[in-house]
Amino acid sequence: MKRKRLVLLLLVLATVVLNAVAFFHAWRFTHFSPAAAVRTAHPERLTGWLKLGVLLMGVSNPKPHSLTVPEFPFTTIFLTSPNGRLEVWYSTVPHARGTVALFHGYTSNKAALLPEAAYFRRLGFNVLLTDFAGNGSSAGYTCTVGYREAEDVRTVFTWLQQTQPHQPVLLYGVSMGAEAILRAESELGVAPEANILECPYGSMLQTAQNRFAAMHLPDFPMANLLVFWGGVQNGFWAFDLDATQFASHITTPTLLMWGETDPRVTRQETDAIYQNLRGPKQRQDFAGSGHEPYWKKHKELWQSRVDGFVGNQAFKKATGASTPPAQLAGK
Repeated sequence: MKRKRLVLLLLVLATVVLNAVAFFHAWRFTHFSPAAAVRTAHPERLTGWLKLGVLLMGVSNPKPHSLTVPEFPFTTIFLTSPNGRLEVWYSTVPHARGTVALFHGYTSNKAALLPEAAYFRRLGFNVLLTDFAGNGSSAGYTCTVGYREAEDVRTVFTWLQQTQPHQPVLLYGVSMGAEAILRAESELGVAPEANILECPYGSMLQTAQNRFAAMHLPDFPMANLLVFWGGVQNGFWAFDLDATQFASHITTPTLLMWGETDPRVTRQETDAIYQNLRGPKQRQDFAGSGHEPYWKKHKELWQSRVDGFVGNQAFKKATGASTPPAQLAGK
């Protein structure tokens, strides 16, 4: 009897400890610190005592800030989102073909997308870059890895519709930004002329599992607990943050991109998202690229696929031309 009680006590204690650790990690993962500090390295780069320290203490997550500004002319605009005030950079070009709204990834900011924005300007588009709430110069310190960020996407899209009602809008998102776009279109009524999505993750649970895999650690039950507590702390059911399900409601023409050596987004996730997209779609995989901007290693290929997509498909809806149901998987 005493042995059974001891075993039961140890099980209860282990459960409490695991949940406490998961609660703390989830908070650190979704809440940036206002203090200047060194950000924890990517999980796949952690070794030895650094890995153990992250497991015990959680990540160091200072609020990401923009360190550069555009070299092209721009105006700083402030928009009011349900998540707080957003800082936006807006840049116009003469006789614009439309506007590309760009959305950054996790622990990043709008300045990270300046090279992409500059290329879209060369193609004849206005560009609008946004710091998600909690990031850069926007209000707050909370990040929900794509869930509430979808409301920021809707805020930006609504502003563009109101200020330039006759110009088409293309949404461009990287990682968390792509996830937010997918949810905004699936659940919040956002309807752009086209999407360009780079490395959206399949689901919140899957991305948590992938982080444990990157550190060569078992993901169960900690990945599940992290997702549970992260959702509870931020007021939503995080297991429903699922791009594969969002994609099944989206008919917007979409170009989906993925790096073949990405340790955080698997081929299976990307295949599932691509398969579920209901509208005209194209795909480009980049050999040797990980979870990073694809133009860095494949500049000409990235530019040609983007140029071809926006030139041949994305904005035909706005001009009244027919849109063929292209479903091309570029390799």
